[in-house]
Amino acid sequence: MLAEDGPAGQDGGGSSTGNLAVAEPPVAVGAGGALPQPAQRPGAVWTIGASWVATRVLIVLMISGVLRISNLDVTTDVSVIYHGWYQVLQTGTFPMDDVTWQYPPGAALVMLLPGLLPWSYLVSFWVLCGVFDTLAMGMLLRHGMRRGRSLAGCWVWVVGVPLLGPTVYCRYDILVTAVAVVGLLVLLRRPVLGGILLGVGGLVKLWPMLLLAGTPRGRRTHRSWTAAAVSVATLLFLIAAGMNGAFQFLTYQADRGIEVESLAAVPLHLARLFGGWHGLVMMNYGSVEFLGPWVGVISKVAVGLTVVGFGWLLLWRVRARRWQASTTYDAALAALLVFTVTSRVISPQYLVWLVGVAAVCLTVRGTTQRPVAAMILVATALTTAEFPMMFGQITSSAPWGVAVLTARNLTLLAATLLSCRRLWRSTTGAGPQPPADAEPAEPEQPSYPVRPGIAYEQSLLDDIQRG
Repeated sequence: MLAEDGPAGQDGGGSSTGNLAVAEPPVAVGAGGALPQPAQRPGAVWTIGASWVATRVLIVLMISGVLRISNLDVTTDVSVIYHGWYQVLQTGTFPMDDVTWQYPPGAALVMLLPGLLPWSYLVSFWVLCGVFDTLAMGMLLRHGMRRGRSLAGCWVWVVGVPLLGPTVYCRYDILVTAVAVVGLLVLLRRPVLGGILLGVGGLVKLWPMLLLAGTPRGRRTHRSWTAAAVSVATLLFLIAAGMNGAFQFLTYQADRGIEVESLAAVPLHLARLFGGWHGLVMMNYGSVEFLGPWVGVISKVAVGLTVVGFGWLLLWRVRARRWQASTTYDAALAALLVFTVTSRVISPQYLVWLVGVAAVCLTVRGTTQRPVAAMILVATALTTAEFPMMFGQITSSAPWGVAVLTARNLTLLAATLLSCRRLWRSTTGAGPQPPADAEPAEPEQPSYPVRPGIAYEQSLLDDIQRG
């Protein structure tokens, strides 16, 4: 079944679905043929808004040092590293001699952006984080208030972002996540706009492109994927033409080790804890990594698991027969989880990616990812416990540090397996029928009254029915 977010006719988003079973939510038309208005929930909206403000004040207290949860200063990534890159980028070249520059060319735009604001680089960066945080919150709230939708996604964003502590406003990932959240939310109604936003996000940090994995087969996929590819190619050409060294970051990937917080690092931590591994732990290519025996083998295994994971996603896409209202979002979360847990690096800020996409999933009542979202919130809290609070114990493979890190990574692994399983069962027909709160099917012929002579309204309703 295919149920979309709203009228696709505004962007030509109709779908040629082949052998997919197609279903659309019925449109209840009021007196005089007027389209229904979204259900208003002012009390819930005010509660969410007040909670968002309170939690963001908490973040500001943490990043400003008024409230400290660790002796580790996480703001130096912005004030020292990002600002240093900004100074180099201003000269029209990428930091080609800096091996810590590990980002796609679009990241240069993010590094340059705080320089346009009147405050110090650090304060300007925080302001931008707040603006993009607000943008994501507003879009989640707007979509959650629509009839048949849920405000649960707003709560995931309200709670999940501050669970990362001060780190969330001291890395640029929240900016990328906000762009990805907006792109994913508009993807079904306006596939071209959604594709452009996800393409731009992908040029800044790659992973937003994964969110296109669940677009319904047909015109939506063609339009969104083409828009993403064109936006990436265009922006990449402009950046490469205007600055030197746009692709230099690719040369630093081959010699990377295993980052100490990744799932692949857990066996090395355990071996080191019990005296069975005697390699090095050092800063390498911008992160603290394991270097030494078995690292090369484990790296190859991690890459192999990434290939297997994306092979499974391809198989799922071929086998999927029922697209529900939430399928595009659920598939995006499954793809992102596969990418995250099989990576050689799981930096703390990666969890905001998962929080953002999980929040999008929970804007739809029929999502299969509710337990997965809860597990992501648990993993986010454990992430803050291991960084910055216990990072010294992580780098030394101390028992409590290893225990917390292992719990976080196993939670992410379990969330990945559960996400993929529930996505498969909900779309291939191997599992139970969609939950009762999923949008019901639309009859083949419209049964709603339409006032004669209102051609635009007739066309709009027909576009909803056709998908």
